[in-house]
Amino acid sequence: VVRYGNVLGSRGSIVQQWKAKLDAGDHELPLTDPRMTRFWITLDDAVRFTMHAFDQMLGGEIFVPRIPSMSLTDLGRAIDPTVRFREIGIRPGEKLHELLISEDDARRTLRFDRHYVIAPEGLGERFATLSKLQQFGGTTLPDGFEYSSDKNEEWLDTAALRRLLERSGELAAAGAVPA
Repeated sequence: VVRYGNVLGSRGSIVQQWKAKLDAGDHELPLTDPRMTRFWITLDDAVRFTMHAFDQMLGGEIFVPRIPSMSLTDLGRAIDPTVRFREIGIRPGEKLHELLISEDDARRTLRFDRHYVIAPEGLGERFATLSKLQQFGGTTLPDGFEYSSDKNEEWLDTAALRRLLERSGELAAAGAVPA
């Protein structure tokens, strides 16, 4: 199993929705909350990570890439530096920040250079265990650890988001406002 954040270039993404509004002449984008953050991964990186998980899996574990976070306001400004936001409030079930590893999951999670691996609970010897996974160089996480988009160590600012959007072709297709 792989678990990751929002995928750049995926159908129906916030980037596509916002670009459509901007292309239609709307320069005030809906935003649920200006504090909102999300994890970010490109489609190519998501595919590579999934293939890596296939190659490395022992059985039953969850692979989580160490990927950057972004602020949704920074994303909007990367698409159009002159954009304004209209706060619409958080919808039922929506979260302010994305959580990929909870504090409970962290007790059975190991950190590797570019990803985390969550060992399954109580599935027996046929599956991965924390001790088996430690043989591959993973380190345990500190008590209270959570991998959430607001507490992440790696961030994409407006300039980095804009470069990523341009490189992926997301901005070229939108006719977005130049920086």
